[in-house]
Amino acid sequence: MGNESELADPNPQSPAPSEELNKSVVLALYDALNTRDVSTVHRLLAPDLEWWFHGPPHFQFMMRLLTGLSPNEPFLFKPQKIAAFGPTVLAEGSDSVRNINWVHAWTVVCGTDGLMITQVREYFNTSVTVTRVAPPSSSSSSLHCLPQQLLWESTPSEESVPGLVLAI
Repeated sequence: MGNESELADPNPQSPAPSEELNKSVVLALYDALNTRDVSTVHRLLAPDLEWWFHGPPHFQFMMRLLTGLSPNEPFLFKPQKIAAFGPTVLAEGSDSVRNINWVHAWTVVCGTDGLMITQVREYFNTSVTVTRVAPPSSSSSSLHCLPQQLLWESTPSEESVPGLVLAI
């Protein structure tokens, strides 16, 4: 794998064991997708997976894989950067042949059969910044002026791409 996660926090702490387990679930899913291991994919994804997609429709590679529309899709998901913040796991990768950058935000929870993924937010050719919104202090009553802590940023693209900020 490429670069390990990089936190923008000036005092990074080692991730909690549950965050490491959450990352391992997401990495196992990528392995299962890339090897077309359907039984592992079914075991790791909740049957009612919530899915958000942002990008051109022809970049819906994962949707085509998971729904069987294109089981032999040549696209491989190889994360180059991965980070976990509680139940949220962020993964980033690229395909230099197609000039595609992608970011996934996964939600991993403990279900009756162990850890499973209940949500994915997929972003293609989009710059993503993830922040944590701090609770309002007694001196600040405005909800839209809450202080934020930068947690993670996708790798800057050489091309102009739309940017999104996710608050977790």
